[in-house]
Amino acid sequence: MGTQESNGQDLGQGRGAARRALLGAAVLGAGGAVLGLPGAARADARHGSGGYRSLPKPTVIGHRGASGYRPEHTFGAYQLALDMGADIVEAGDLVPTKDGHLVCRHEPEIGGTTDVATHPEFADRKTTKTLDGIAVTGWFTEDFTLAELKTLRAVERIPANRPHNTLYNGRWEIPTFEEVLRWQDAQTKKRGKQVWIYPELKHPTYFRKLGLGLEERVATLLRKHGRDKKNSPVILQSFEPTSIQRLNKLVGNPLVVLLSAANTRPWDFVETGDPRTVTDLVKPAGLKWIASYAQGIGPTLDLVIPKDASGNLTTPTTLVDDAHDAGLILHPYTMRNENPFLPTSFRKGTDPDAYGDAFGAFKVYFETGIDGVFSDNPDTALLAREDFVNG
Repeated sequence: MGTQESNGQDLGQGRGAARRALLGAAVLGAGGAVLGLPGAARADARHGSGGYRSLPKPTVIGHRGASGYRPEHTFGAYQLALDMGADIVEAGDLVPTKDGHLVCRHEPEIGGTTDVATHPEFADRKTTKTLDGIAVTGWFTEDFTLAELKTLRAVERIPANRPHNTLYNGRWEIPTFEEVLRWQDAQTKKRGKQVWIYPELKHPTYFRKLGLGLEERVATLLRKHGRDKKNSPVILQSFEPTSIQRLNKLVGNPLVVLLSAANTRPWDFVETGDPRTVTDLVKPAGLKWIASYAQGIGPTLDLVIPKDASGNLTTPTTLVDDAHDAGLILHPYTMRNENPFLPTSFRKGTDPDAYGDAFGAFKVYFETGIDGVFSDNPDTALLAREDFVNG
């Protein structure tokens, strides 16, 4: 993919730096007040022509569905995200079962996202494993057959922040990736427009060591359903660059490398002795390397606008412009409504389940020129986008 064409944002160094300086001053001086920047960043609400570049900009991605309102990675959450108008649904985080099926869970450990702990027949499955260098205790999808997992029901992962979501505990089972692909077809026909999904491959190195390689399984299902092409409505993502490189050889889908905190290293780099950190990957040389096999990056919001020691936003980095200069789209994660997940100046009170000024926070991030955003609350993101685009 070549250098990104003008798509409603100025990619030149001079004006890009001026935009960052103005945005930084507004954030620091107004405590998150809505910004009134020039209309250049709003002039064109499209990425370009064809495939993922034809999606609205900024693209609103329902993070694990509308997980601010329903337990994540359930058809309830996915359906609500579409009903709210999300452009893409992150359906889902893919992990394997013992018998090789792909299911949608935030992590392979399912003690916090299902009712497995209430099933006495699975009590002896509880164990401690080392997952990407960290000891994790619980129940793991790779120790269950698909039939066994289908006897479980999803529950809210963070009930302290989302007590209202617990009303839906037990309503939905764990979806498989193939069920998601069929759901995508059904929803596309029902709604009369193409539904997009954005699955993530979780812990590829960990599962490959167990003989449960993810990339080949994902590619097989995408080919089976005719969704393995350049313009297919399925964007694939992973925190492990080598997983994306492997996918690049297996499918034609748009690919995105996820980027965690600046001082961290992707786990596949740790395993192979690659000394590079995320700080190295967000430099122009690192972005150029990513662009050789992927079409985008999914950085943390802090890589776009860092926070100070008090949790307040500071001046935006050059990442948006640098990524665009490398020809990459940029979809940061994750924007949420609840106080603990917002920059300090956007919080309202101290209740962990109370909503802060997420609307204002969204608009500040949109002003940086990001191409889209993952959000647990797609309705808020869409309202903020409408206000941002219309000026």
